[in-house]
Amino acid sequence: MGIKKINEWEKAVVFLLNLDGWELEHCGDGYSRYDAKGKTPKGKDCVIEMKFRNKYYEDKLIEKDKYDSLMALDGVVRLFFVNDPKGNFMYWLDNLHMPKPVKKYCPDTTMWTKKRLLKDVYLLTENQAVRININLS
Repeated sequence: MGIKKINEWEKAVVFLLNLDGWELEHCGDGYSRYDAKGKTPKGKDCVIEMKFRNKYYEDKLIEKDKYDSLMALDGVVRLFFVNDPKGNFMYWLDNLHMPKPVKKYCPDTTMWTKKRLLKDVYLLTENQAVRININLS
């Protein structure tokens, strides 16, 4: 899965959420801490980081550095959206009690390379998310 396909999926999620009362714009084409920004259905400023997984994992992984950069933003609701073969999960990060970070080998960049680095990550459970159904296929 290449960056072009991921950007298409990010734009599709933005489009579908906007049909449901959100007011979002995609901003994931360049280097950004998040993939969409705008307003929630209740009119709150927000940012959304999105991840699309080809493989199902029961726990959803967010890198600690990514989480920290999102939490450093002031005046916005911070969200993490994960799509995998079993569903779509939206995490409202401001309301979560984060688990202790664990170390996992992850790709060194957003694009999947063979080079792996040991990174601090949070493993979020599915019951911490709002499960939403958006058919991306």
